[in-house]
Amino acid sequence: MKSTRNSILLTLSWVALLAIFFAQVEIQIEGSAGWAVNLPTWRIEQHWLLDLFWGGRAMTGYHAWVFPLIAMFFHFPMFMLQQWSLALQARTIACIIVFWIIEDASWFIMNPAFGWHALRPETVPWHHHWWWGLPVDYWLGSAAAFVLFYLSYRRK
Repeated sequence: MKSTRNSILLTLSWVALLAIFFAQVEIQIEGSAGWAVNLPTWRIEQHWLLDLFWGGRAMTGYHAWVFPLIAMFFHFPMFMLQQWSLALQARTIACIIVFWIIEDASWFIMNPAFGWHALRPETVPWHHHWWWGLPVDYWLGSAAAFVLFYLSYRRK
């Protein structure tokens, strides 16, 4: 049990470090204009699939490339080691979810144009759905990641 707890803690710590570094990269790219608003990329602002799969946010060329890129980075160890299992896949997806939650929150915390206090519906138009003071994505993602971590570490 202790080794499982240490493994989860080490994994989540590394994911958090990656997320913080990537948040800084996005801050340097986007500045005060989140969700690639001022980037020279294509945007799809309205489509029913955006509400279903993207939380109502715009789909941009930037995000169309960066989301799969991050997923590929997280899957790289399985390709490099040529090992795959349902448990490893569940853990990898959980890590990707945790990465994006921490990255997004860190973007606000570290961005000089925002800060944690500015993470609210009035100042963050690209997060359309809120619950208990945070974007719904944070809550749903945390729940999904918890379940996936649990399943990935569960003893058979």
